[in-house]
Amino acid sequence: MSRFRDRTEDFKDSVRKSAVSIGYNESKVASTMASFIIHKPKERSPFTKAAFKTLDSIKELELFMLKHRKDYVDLHRTTEQEKDSIEQEITAFIKACKEQIDILKNSIRNEEANSKGWLGLPADNFNADTIAHKHGVVLILSEKLHSVTAQFDQLRATRFQDIINRAMPRRKPKRIIKEANPINPTLANSESTEPGEIQAQPRRVQQQQLLDDETQALQVELSNLLDGARQTETKMVEMSALNHLMATHVLQQAQQIEFLYDQAVEATKNVELGNKELSQAIQRNSSSRTFLLLFFFVLTFSVLFLDWYS
Repeated sequence: MSRFRDRTEDFKDSVRKSAVSIGYNESKVASTMASFIIHKPKERSPFTKAAFKTLDSIKELELFMLKHRKDYVDLHRTTEQEKDSIEQEITAFIKACKEQIDILKNSIRNEEANSKGWLGLPADNFNADTIAHKHGVVLILSEKLHSVTAQFDQLRATRFQDIINRAMPRRKPKRIIKEANPINPTLANSESTEPGEIQAQPRRVQQQQLLDDETQALQVELSNLLDGARQTETKMVEMSALNHLMATHVLQQAQQIEFLYDQAVEATKNVELGNKELSQAIQRNSSSRTFLLLFFFVLTFSVLFLDWYS
Protein backbone atom coordinates (compact mmCIF):
# COMPACT_ATOMS: atom_id res chain seq x y z
CA MET A 1 0.00 0.00 0.00
CA SER A 2 1.44 3.35 -1.07
CA ARG A 3 2.03 6.01 1.54
CA PHE A 4 0.60 9.50 1.05
CA ARG A 5 2.74 12.60 1.46
CA ASP A 6 1.70 16.23 1.82
CA ARG A 7 2.69 18.10 -1.38
CA THR A 8 1.26 21.49 -0.39
CA GLU A 9 4.64 23.17 -0.01
CA ASP A 10 5.80 21.79 -3.38
CA PHE A 11 2.66 23.23 -4.95
CA LYS A 12 3.35 26.64 -3.38
CA ASP A 13 6.95 26.59 -4.61
CA SER A 14 5.86 25.79 -8.16
CA VAL A 15 3.27 28.59 -8.04
CA ARG A 16 5.88 31.06 -6.75
CA LYS A 17 8.34 30.10 -9.50
CA SER A 18 5.66 30.40 -12.19
CA ALA A 19 4.63 33.84 -10.89
CA VAL A 20 8.23 35.07 -10.90
CA SER A 21 8.79 33.69 -14.41
CA ILE A 22 5.69 35.49 -15.67
CA GLY A 23 6.97 38.77 -14.26
CA TYR A 24 5.02 39.29 -11.06
CA ASN A 25 6.58 41.62 -8.51
CA GLU A 26 6.87 40.84 -4.82
CA SER A 27 3.48 42.36 -3.91
CA LYS A 28 1.61 40.32 -6.55
CA VAL A 29 3.45 37.15 -5.52
CA ALA A 30 2.54 37.80 -1.86
CA SER A 31 -1.15 38.40 -2.72
CA THR A 32 -1.20 35.24 -4.83
CA MET A 33 0.28 33.15 -2.02
CA ALA A 34 -2.09 34.70 0.50
CA SER A 35 -5.05 33.53 -1.59
CA PHE A 36 -4.09 29.91 -0.78
CA ILE A 37 -4.53 30.46 2.94
CA ILE A 38 -7.70 28.80 4.21
CA HIS A 39 -9.89 31.49 5.68
CA LYS A 40 -11.68 30.94 8.95
CA PRO A 41 -15.39 30.22 8.66
CA LYS A 42 -17.82 32.92 9.62
CA GLU A 43 -18.91 33.00 13.21
CA ARG A 44 -22.28 31.40 13.79
CA SER A 45 -25.23 33.50 14.85
CA PRO A 46 -26.73 33.08 18.35
CA PHE A 47 -29.77 31.35 16.83
CA THR A 48 -27.57 28.82 14.99
CA LYS A 49 -25.55 28.14 18.14
CA ALA A 50 -28.74 27.60 20.17
CA ALA A 51 -30.18 25.33 17.45
CA PHE A 52 -27.05 23.17 17.36
CA LYS A 53 -27.04 23.05 21.15
CA THR A 54 -30.66 21.86 21.15
CA LEU A 55 -29.85 19.24 18.51
CA ASP A 56 -26.92 17.99 20.61
CA SER A 57 -29.21 17.77 23.65
CA ILE A 58 -31.75 15.70 21.71
CA LYS A 59 -29.02 13.39 20.43
CA GLU A 60 -27.65 13.04 23.97
CA LEU A 61 -31.15 12.18 25.18
CA GLU A 62 -31.51 9.53 22.49
CA LEU A 63 -28.13 8.01 23.37
CA PHE A 64 -29.06 8.00 27.07
CA MET A 65 -32.28 6.13 26.27
CA LEU A 66 -30.45 3.56 24.18
CA LYS A 67 -27.86 3.08 26.92
CA HIS A 68 -30.41 2.51 29.69
CA ARG A 69 -33.07 0.77 27.59
CA LYS A 70 -32.45 -2.70 29.03
CA ASP A 71 -32.03 -1.34 32.55
CA TYR A 72 -35.43 0.34 32.32
CA VAL A 73 -37.39 -2.48 30.67
CA ASP A 74 -35.84 -5.65 32.16
CA LEU A 75 -37.58 -6.81 35.34
CA HIS A 76 -34.58 -8.31 37.14
CA ARG A 77 -31.82 -6.02 35.86
CA THR A 78 -32.44 -3.01 38.13
CA THR A 79 -34.66 -2.03 41.04
CA GLU A 80 -37.79 0.08 40.82
CA GLN A 81 -36.01 3.06 42.40
CA GLU A 82 -33.28 2.97 39.76
CA LYS A 83 -35.94 2.78 37.05
CA ASP A 84 -37.72 5.76 38.59
CA SER A 85 -34.47 7.73 38.63
CA ILE A 86 -33.88 6.90 34.94
CA GLU A 87 -37.41 8.03 34.14
CA GLN A 88 -36.91 11.29 36.04
CA GLU A 89 -33.67 12.01 34.17
CA ILE A 90 -35.32 11.38 30.80
CA THR A 91 -38.27 13.58 31.76
CA ALA A 92 -35.88 16.37 32.80
CA PHE A 93 -34.04 15.96 29.46
CA ILE A 94 -37.29 16.27 27.51
CA LYS A 95 -38.37 19.32 29.50
CA ALA A 96 -35.02 21.05 28.95
CA CYS A 97 -35.13 20.38 25.19
CA LYS A 98 -38.68 21.71 25.01
CA GLU A 99 -37.63 24.88 26.85
CA GLN A 100 -34.76 25.39 24.40
CA ILE A 101 -37.15 25.03 21.46
CA ASP A 102 -39.50 27.56 23.08
CA ILE A 103 -36.59 30.00 23.40
CA LEU A 104 -35.88 29.61 19.68
CA LYS A 105 -39.55 30.26 18.89
CA ASN A 106 -39.57 33.41 20.99
CA SER A 107 -36.44 34.69 19.27
CA ILE A 108 -38.10 34.17 15.87
CA ARG A 109 -41.19 36.04 17.02
CA ASN A 110 -39.10 38.95 18.26
CA GLU A 111 -37.19 39.05 14.99
CA GLU A 112 -40.46 39.04 13.05
CA ALA A 113 -41.78 41.90 15.17
CA ASN A 114 -38.61 43.96 14.68
CA SER A 115 -38.35 43.31 10.93
CA LYS A 116 -41.81 44.59 10.04
CA GLY A 117 -41.79 47.82 8.11
CA TRP A 118 -44.52 50.10 6.84
CA LEU A 119 -48.10 48.69 7.10
CA GLY A 120 -46.83 45.61 8.91
CA LEU A 121 -45.05 44.23 5.83
CA PRO A 122 -41.52 42.78 5.94
CA ALA A 123 -38.95 45.45 5.18
CA ASP A 124 -36.42 43.11 3.58
CA ASN A 125 -36.85 39.99 1.46
CA PHE A 126 -33.59 38.53 2.73
CA ASN A 127 -34.77 38.88 6.32
CA ALA A 128 -38.10 37.19 5.44
CA ASP A 129 -36.25 34.26 3.88
CA THR A 130 -34.06 33.99 6.98
CA ILE A 131 -37.12 33.89 9.24
CA ALA A 132 -38.69 31.19 7.07
CA HIS A 133 -35.47 29.19 7.30
CA LYS A 134 -35.48 29.52 11.10
CA HIS A 135 -39.09 28.30 11.22
CA GLY A 136 -37.97 25.22 9.29
CA VAL A 137 -35.10 24.62 11.73
CA VAL A 138 -37.47 24.78 14.72
CA LEU A 139 -39.87 22.43 12.92
CA ILE A 140 -37.11 19.85 12.39
CA LEU A 141 -36.05 20.07 16.04
CA SER A 142 -39.66 19.66 17.23
CA GLU A 143 -40.19 16.58 15.05
CA LYS A 144 -36.90 15.09 16.28
CA LEU A 145 -37.91 15.64 19.92
CA HIS A 146 -41.35 14.16 19.24
CA SER A 147 -39.83 10.99 17.78
CA VAL A 148 -37.59 10.54 20.84
CA THR A 149 -40.55 11.17 23.16
CA ALA A 150 -42.59 8.54 21.29
CA GLN A 151 -39.80 6.00 21.86
CA PHE A 152 -39.83 6.79 25.57
CA ASP A 153 -43.62 6.34 25.63
CA GLN A 154 -43.19 2.85 24.21
CA LEU A 155 -40.62 1.97 26.88
CA ARG A 156 -42.88 3.30 29.62
CA ALA A 157 -45.87 1.38 28.28
CA THR A 158 -43.78 -1.81 28.34
CA ARG A 159 -42.83 -1.18 31.96
CA PHE A 160 -46.46 -0.50 32.94
CA GLN A 161 -47.59 -3.73 31.29
CA ASP A 162 -44.96 -5.70 33.22
CA ILE A 163 -46.07 -4.14 36.50
CA ILE A 164 -49.70 -4.97 35.73
CA ASN A 165 -48.78 -8.55 34.87
CA ARG A 166 -46.94 -8.89 38.17
CA ALA A 167 -49.80 -7.34 40.14
CA MET A 168 -52.56 -9.52 38.67
CA PRO A 169 -51.49 -12.92 40.19
CA ARG A 170 -51.60 -11.41 43.68
CA ARG A 171 -55.38 -11.43 43.65
CA LYS A 172 -55.62 -15.21 43.47
CA PRO A 173 -54.07 -16.12 46.88
CA LYS A 174 -56.55 -13.81 48.62
CA ARG A 175 -59.50 -15.65 47.07
CA ILE A 176 -57.96 -19.03 47.77
CA ILE A 177 -57.41 -18.11 51.40
CA LYS A 178 -61.01 -16.96 51.76
CA GLU A 179 -62.36 -20.08 50.12
CA ALA A 180 -60.01 -22.38 52.00
CA ASN A 181 -60.97 -21.02 55.43
CA PRO A 182 -63.03 -23.92 56.86
CA ILE A 183 -65.18 -24.05 59.93
CA ASN A 184 -63.43 -24.87 63.19
CA PRO A 185 -62.48 -28.55 62.80
CA THR A 186 -62.55 -29.11 66.55
CA LEU A 187 -66.20 -28.01 66.67
CA ALA A 188 -67.13 -30.04 63.62
CA ASN A 189 -65.58 -33.18 65.01
CA SER A 190 -66.63 -32.57 68.61
CA GLU A 191 -69.27 -35.25 68.43
CA SER A 192 -66.76 -37.87 67.24
CA THR A 193 -64.15 -37.19 69.92
CA GLU A 194 -63.62 -39.60 72.70
CA PRO A 195 -63.93 -38.67 76.42
CA GLY A 196 -60.12 -38.81 76.83
CA GLU A 197 -59.58 -36.06 74.24
CA ILE A 198 -61.95 -33.49 75.81
CA GLN A 199 -59.14 -32.01 77.91
CA ALA A 200 -56.94 -31.46 74.82
CA GLN A 201 -59.66 -29.55 72.94
CA PRO A 202 -59.09 -26.10 74.59
CA ARG A 203 -55.42 -26.20 73.55
CA ARG A 204 -56.41 -27.08 69.97
CA VAL A 205 -58.95 -24.26 69.95
CA GLN A 206 -56.28 -21.79 71.01
CA GLN A 207 -53.91 -23.04 68.31
CA GLN A 208 -56.66 -22.80 65.72
CA GLN A 209 -57.42 -19.24 66.80
CA LEU A 210 -53.74 -18.35 66.48
CA LEU A 211 -53.69 -19.83 62.99
CA ASP A 212 -56.84 -17.87 62.10
CA ASP A 213 -55.26 -14.64 63.39
CA GLU A 214 -52.10 -15.26 61.35
CA THR A 215 -54.23 -16.03 58.29
CA GLN A 216 -56.17 -12.78 58.71
CA ALA A 217 -52.90 -10.85 59.18
CA LEU A 218 -51.56 -12.38 55.96
CA GLN A 219 -54.79 -11.48 54.19
CA VAL A 220 -54.48 -7.86 55.39
CA GLU A 221 -50.84 -7.72 54.31
CA LEU A 222 -51.63 -9.15 50.88
CA SER A 223 -54.52 -6.70 50.55
CA ASN A 224 -52.22 -3.78 51.42
CA LEU A 225 -49.65 -4.97 48.90
CA LEU A 226 -52.34 -5.25 46.25
CA ASP A 227 -53.61 -1.73 47.05
CA GLY A 228 -50.07 -0.38 46.85
CA ALA A 229 -49.56 -2.06 43.48
CA ARG A 230 -52.84 -0.61 42.24
CA GLN A 231 -51.87 2.87 43.42
CA THR A 232 -48.49 2.54 41.73
CA GLU A 233 -50.19 1.34 38.56
CA THR A 234 -52.58 4.31 38.66
CA LYS A 235 -49.75 6.80 39.15
CA MET A 236 -47.77 5.33 36.29
CA VAL A 237 -50.78 5.41 34.00
CA GLU A 238 -51.28 9.08 34.91
CA MET A 239 -47.62 9.82 34.20
CA SER A 240 -47.90 8.04 30.86
CA ALA A 241 -51.00 10.08 30.02
CA LEU A 242 -49.20 13.32 30.91
CA ASN A 243 -46.19 12.37 28.82
CA HIS A 244 -48.44 11.44 25.92
CA LEU A 245 -50.24 14.78 26.32
CA MET A 246 -46.93 16.63 26.22
CA ALA A 247 -45.89 14.69 23.11
CA THR A 248 -49.23 15.58 21.51
CA HIS A 249 -48.67 19.27 22.28
CA VAL A 250 -45.17 19.07 20.80
CA LEU A 251 -46.63 17.53 17.63
CA GLN A 252 -49.29 20.25 17.47
CA GLN A 253 -46.62 22.90 17.83
CA ALA A 254 -44.63 21.24 15.05
CA GLN A 255 -47.70 21.39 12.82
CA GLN A 256 -48.24 25.05 13.71
CA ILE A 257 -44.61 25.82 12.93
CA GLU A 258 -44.98 24.09 9.57
CA PHE A 259 -48.09 26.15 8.89
CA LEU A 260 -46.21 29.33 9.86
CA TYR A 261 -43.35 28.30 7.60
CA ASP A 262 -45.73 27.93 4.65
CA GLN A 263 -47.26 31.30 5.47
CA ALA A 264 -43.81 32.90 5.65
CA VAL A 265 -42.91 31.51 2.23
CA GLU A 266 -46.22 32.70 0.80
CA ALA A 267 -45.72 36.12 2.42
CA THR A 268 -42.29 36.35 0.82
CA LYS A 269 -43.81 35.69 -2.60
CA ASN A 270 -46.53 38.26 -1.95
CA VAL A 271 -43.92 40.84 -0.95
CA GLU A 272 -42.01 40.21 -4.17
CA LEU A 273 -45.19 40.65 -6.21
CA GLY A 274 -46.01 43.79 -4.24
CA ASN A 275 -42.56 45.23 -4.97
CA LYS A 276 -43.08 44.59 -8.67
CA GLU A 277 -46.48 46.28 -8.57
CA LEU A 278 -44.99 49.26 -6.72
CA SER A 279 -42.21 49.62 -9.27
CA GLN A 280 -44.75 49.53 -12.09
CA ALA A 281 -46.91 52.10 -10.30
CA ILE A 282 -43.87 54.38 -9.87
CA GLN A 283 -43.12 54.11 -13.58
CA ARG A 284 -46.73 54.88 -14.45
CA ASN A 285 -46.73 57.86 -12.11
CA SER A 286 -43.56 59.26 -13.66
CA SER A 287 -44.93 58.80 -17.18
CA SER A 288 -48.25 60.43 -16.29
CA ARG A 289 -46.40 63.35 -14.68
CA THR A 290 -44.37 63.86 -17.84
CA PHE A 291 -47.52 63.77 -19.95
CA LEU A 292 -49.22 66.40 -17.75
CA LEU A 293 -46.21 68.71 -17.94
CA LEU A 294 -46.13 68.37 -21.71
CA PHE A 295 -49.88 68.97 -21.92
CA PHE A 296 -49.72 72.17 -19.83
CA PHE A 297 -46.72 73.40 -21.82
CA VAL A 298 -48.52 72.91 -25.15
CA LEU A 299 -51.70 74.50 -23.76
CA THR A 300 -49.80 77.55 -22.48
CA PHE A 301 -47.98 77.95 -25.77
CA SER A 302 -51.28 77.67 -27.67
CA VAL A 303 -52.93 80.37 -25.52
CA LEU A 304 -49.96 82.72 -26.02
CA PHE A 305 -49.99 82.07 -29.73
CA LEU A 306 -53.71 82.77 -30.04
CA ASP A 307 -53.32 85.93 -27.97
CA TRP A 308 -50.48 87.11 -30.18
CA TYR A 309 -52.36 86.20 -33.35
CA SER A 310 -55.49 88.12 -32.32
